[in-house]
Amino acid sequence: MGANRVPSARESELLEAAYRYALTHGLADLSLRPLAAAIGSSPRVLLYLFGSKDGLVRALLARARADELDLLERLRRENAGAGLPQALEVIWTWLADPAHRELLALWLEGYAQAVANPAGPWAGFAEQTVTDWLAVLEQFQAPEERRSPHGAARRALALAVLRGALLDLLATGDLARTDAVVRQQIQLLQAT
Repeated sequence: MGANRVPSARESELLEAAYRYALTHGLADLSLRPLAAAIGSSPRVLLYLFGSKDGLVRALLARARADELDLLERLRRENAGAGLPQALEVIWTWLADPAHRELLALWLEGYAQAVANPAGPWAGFAEQTVTDWLAVLEQFQAPEERRSPHGAARRALALAVLRGALLDLLATGDLARTDAVVRQQIQLLQAT
């Protein structure tokens, strides 16, 4: 899918269906034949619309990123005026919600693949994600804090704690422990 062209209705429909499939089945072992059968298409049509399997993976990662950006923008709007500690609490509450596990597992898969295979269809996904989240966290800081090295370090620390707690939660399901870690970080942010 070219960056500047508008997708056809069928392409958009198949992308949404493929995205729902990827949320359940992941992307790393994606095979076009089972995917096509599950979404009412054919491998040939998917290759025509997305250019290649890598093109489809890139489109699915872009779709996942769009969900991520929508979430971040909504959280920013709904919590305008909140400080970084309050933002951390709101974001963690959303991340810890079991209803978001499939999306977050897909995000983790894309993130890990981007780190392990930076030249593949995953290229840039991890770095874009970090940039997106840091930009949102920055919006919860007062203007003078945003511009300071201390402010940059505080939002990087907040992101590192969120990401680490999320990775542990996805790996172990231990909400009590991961929640305690994030709550401790919120207290530390409030104290400084």
